[in-house]
Amino acid sequence: MNPASETERRGALSTLTRLVSLFALVALGLTAGALLAEARVLVPFWQSVEPDAFLSWYQSNAGLLFAFFAPLEIGAAVLTIAAAVLSAVQRQPGTRLFVIAALLAVAILLAFPLFFKAANASFAEATLKPDEVAPALRTWASWHLGRTLVALVAFVCAGLAFRQGGAAEMKMPSSSSLR
Repeated sequence: MNPASETERRGALSTLTRLVSLFALVALGLTAGALLAEARVLVPFWQSVEPDAFLSWYQSNAGLLFAFFAPLEIGAAVLTIAAAVLSAVQRQPGTRLFVIAALLAVAILLAFPLFFKAANASFAEATLKPDEVAPALRTWASWHLGRTLVALVAFVCAGLAFRQGGAAEMKMPSSSSLR
């Protein structure tokens, strides 16, 4: 293999690694922000309304919530796993932090089958008695707080990994080169 093509290959892989790492960081930030907004806006609203009103609201909006959060969380996990793998292949200094962020992103996904799938179904299908709604929402909110904190830690780890992995090398075209 000629040295010039090897250098080009390494440069291309390095650029790909930085871009995927940036996308992972953005996706984790969006995920953490969305979960935090849900915790600070929707959960208090849900807890403030009567049980029947909450169950009716949730039944009407469960599909929208799933359609919003599922691709966001899955995308963040996939991108973060890809960033961790590419970072490891490049032997970048932030690899361990990207691995931690990837494991945390997977943990966010695992919370769904472990708890949220059944809990959300009980809300969407209104299988709870009115006096069971408040305790169920408190349990849901506790699990959600844990998931939100995990997402925030994953975002911080990815940010530190991105910084350590050579984000400073990422060169954006100057305005003079775009003319």
